[in-house]
Amino acid sequence: MTAQGKPRYQQLKEMIIGRIMSGELQPRDRVPSENELVNAMNVSRMTANRALRELTDEGYVDRVAGIGTFVTDLKAASHVLEVRNIADEIERRGHTYSAIVHKQERQHASAEIREALQAVAGSDVFHVLVVHQENGVPIQLEDRYVVEDFAPDCLQQDFTKITPSAWLSGISPLQEAEHIVRATMPGKAVRERLGIDEQEPCLLVLRRTWAHGRPVSFARLHHPGSRFELTGHYAPPGTKKSNPITADVIELGKLQQ
Repeated sequence: MTAQGKPRYQQLKEMIIGRIMSGELQPRDRVPSENELVNAMNVSRMTANRALRELTDEGYVDRVAGIGTFVTDLKAASHVLEVRNIADEIERRGHTYSAIVHKQERQHASAEIREALQAVAGSDVFHVLVVHQENGVPIQLEDRYVVEDFAPDCLQQDFTKITPSAWLSGISPLQEAEHIVRATMPGKAVRERLGIDEQEPCLLVLRRTWAHGRPVSFARLHHPGSRFELTGHYAPPGTKKSNPITADVIELGKLQQ
């Protein structure tokens, strides 16, 4: 234990995480080996091993037997429900992205939000309510809550120029993401923001993201049923993806009653 109260392995972890967050270490860059940490930092092999093992468990690095330890390439490790930037998706379709920010404020966390973010009673969170548009048509209502000390500059951001998801990912590598997908009939407030009538269902995605071993953001993402589809194509890292199925093929394959 050090004078600052942090064990040496934790100091090593924070040093390497700091280099990753600053951009000094990029995805797929080699991280110092156990031997290099032992010699450069004057620590035991057990301490160096624990630091690298926990960094691997937390998703910051990948250890390849006989080769070395490398910064995780989060994009290569993506899956069907990866954390995506809706602005990028819209622009990849050749369409125009825009956003309307309805709320951007600090507020006391409700019991529901405290539970989702594992926060203590009396905690403040940042609340952001944004409508994302494709060619001027609302396609997603983002109702997001962010832990205050994780993103202290949240209220100063212009979320018409960068999405909350993209900005949060840029602050720190996200370690985990949890998605719950539901079909729902939205309430009046959601319908008005999305410009849909009371007969139209929505696809609701509940999303939590983790960084530094704790939940840092919780979002409710409402999508009009007639304007949105959830797609994904997963291949293991290093494997070439096949050509995706087209919407026309899917339509032809509808179940015949």
